[in-house]
Amino acid sequence: MKEAHTLELLLLLAVIIVASKTAGALSNRIGQPAVFGELLIGLILGPTVLNVLGWPVFHGAELGVFVKALGEIGVIFLMFLAGMETELDQMRRVGRAATSAALGGVVLPFGAGAALGMLFGFGLYESLFIGTILTATSVSISAQTLLELGQLRSKEGTAILGAAVIDDVVGIIILSFVVAFGGANATGDLGSVAFLVVRIIAYFIIAILAGRFLFERILGWVDRRLRASEVLLAFSVVLILLYSWSAEALGHVAAITGAYIAGILFAQTRFKHQLEDKIKVISYGFFVPIFFVSIGLQANARELGGTVLFTTLIILAAILTKIGGAMFGGILGHLTLKESIRVGTGMVSRGEVALIVANIGLGAGVIGRDIFTVMVLMTLVTTLVTPIMLRALFERAPEPEGERGQA
Repeated sequence: MKEAHTLELLLLLAVIIVASKTAGALSNRIGQPAVFGELLIGLILGPTVLNVLGWPVFHGAELGVFVKALGEIGVIFLMFLAGMETELDQMRRVGRAATSAALGGVVLPFGAGAALGMLFGFGLYESLFIGTILTATSVSISAQTLLELGQLRSKEGTAILGAAVIDDVVGIIILSFVVAFGGANATGDLGSVAFLVVRIIAYFIIAILAGRFLFERILGWVDRRLRASEVLLAFSVVLILLYSWSAEALGHVAAITGAYIAGILFAQTRFKHQLEDKIKVISYGFFVPIFFVSIGLQANARELGGTVLFTTLIILAAILTKIGGAMFGGILGHLTLKESIRVGTGMVSRGEVALIVANIGLGAGVIGRDIFTVMVLMTLVTTLVTPIMLRALFERAPEPEGERGQA
């Protein structure tokens, strides 16, 4: 990259990070999660409003490529942290109610998204990917709201947290298979599809076994033998990057799948808290703000003129099918109707998870920029309405002393 372009990139990154963090802080002040403000400022900076990459001071196309690449690294770290926060013991404890609510909250949105895609003339693979995006759940927004209401440790609050964990795992598996089968189906060879299934399963088995056997040993050896600044963090990042690379290059699944698996495996080591804090600093201080703003830089709401009906139906489907699917699953899991509706409502927000999936689809050429923009708007709306609906469904309860200040 030419020196002039390097200087432009430095200026652009400074603008992006300041805008992202400021918008996130303002969003928190009005009772919304930071991701809402960060995503909204991305839309404002993008072609929808200001089109910052088109300003004379920047060379838009080339700088956009670098910003997108940095944002994709942010996705890797974000999914790694999501894996580290996945409590396997909690998944075992949540029981039938959370499991059935999670499955219902995946199946119905997936079917509705795919059906709407087909109805509006999109291809089968693109429609399946639309359904995959709608399966996402971001529980952080619901958790913050329930904490404010003193309901985070209620029966419904616990079920929401547990169901969201299961939802994430199921969603990652669906995404992996949809991405993988897209390439296999292009050949039209049934044998290739069968081989792909074996390859995916083999990747999961090898990646999990290798991580469980090696991570603790590698990090322990590095910690004892190598003397250099932040060497443990450096080797941890190397393992994250290798798992992300191997997921796509060897397992033929999305790179974020490898990062997510690595996060789950790192969480089982004695280095979890030491590494989690440092990787959060790298991620949320630099890469993740760039990712959220880069989403807005790629979306253009001005192009939605012919897709207003589709956009409206997708947003309605995203809300109603998540509530309906999780509600039906919750009832099967022996929750009351009221409890099931609360659990389903707590799973409506798509947050960063849907953005990650949509970004993968756009990068792989599975969905066009028009569908990508629809999904960004869907994420904004579901992020906005979830706290409002939860506050309407829950009465504020006295907050236990031990929970104050936690999120």
